[in-house]
Amino acid sequence: MTELKNRYDFIYLFDVKDGNPNGDPDAGNMPRIDAETGEGLVTDVCLKRKVRNYVQTVKNCVPPYDIFIKEGSVLNDTINQQVPDGSSKEDARKKMCDRFYDVRTFGAVMTTGKKNAGQVRGPIQLTFGRSVSPVVTAEHTITRMAVTDAKDTKADDMGSRQTMGRKYTIPYALYQTTGFISANLARQTDFGEEDLQLFWEALKNMFDVDHSAARGLMCPRKLIVFKHATELGNAPAYRLFDLVAVKLRNADVPPRSFDDYEISIDRSRLPEGIEIVDNMI
Repeated sequence: MTELKNRYDFIYLFDVKDGNPNGDPDAGNMPRIDAETGEGLVTDVCLKRKVRNYVQTVKNCVPPYDIFIKEGSVLNDTINQQVPDGSSKEDARKKMCDRFYDVRTFGAVMTTGKKNAGQVRGPIQLTFGRSVSPVVTAEHTITRMAVTDAKDTKADDMGSRQTMGRKYTIPYALYQTTGFISANLARQTDFGEEDLQLFWEALKNMFDVDHSAARGLMCPRKLIVFKHATELGNAPAYRLFDLVAVKLRNADVPPRSFDDYEISIDRSRLPEGIEIVDNMI
């Protein structure tokens, strides 16, 4: 694995059309919304789940690209299976990082079972995705021409064999999330250049292996990467993010497509030692 020697900060733009990108189980699975601004939210956990699913699909869980946190897994059992008896915490931690892509990428807490594999702070961290414009949730009544149990039917009433339900969608929203990649933390987990290229690939393709009726049409739209010339970085991340502006072309018309937005990068204020890559998607 080639050692990562540069710090990266990035902005990732993705959109949804007629779908629910990240339902809130505490609100009837309605799309997550900032109650004060009306802007839509997608959690970092949701985005990392999609990265994990993509890596699991394309790499078939073959080490060193196995996935630690996957559907139906029992984490303590996984740790016990992978860590030899009598291993030190440091050896157990390295064993888990060497096998599992998501552990060395996002980190993990592995101190909950009989075998203590320590706690890993991953080199890649993401913020919540937040919609550029406020969103309005549409509520749709749907019917199913069947019932779950026979006791819910009436023999003389075919109409009773329908089940009513609700479906929530956002007509359109463009979301922006920011991310940070630490070369220092990458060295601690053995996260290398090959792992980084797989992460960029996942951001580009993960929605294509995760389609569902509930999520509607979700697409990656833009990935703007700031590559620092050094390991610790050449400028604060906020100064780099401030160079990017995402604005509606016509603020009087509700956005319904990516073409309704204009994206600009002020390269004239780019700090020394920073390289921008914005053609990855």
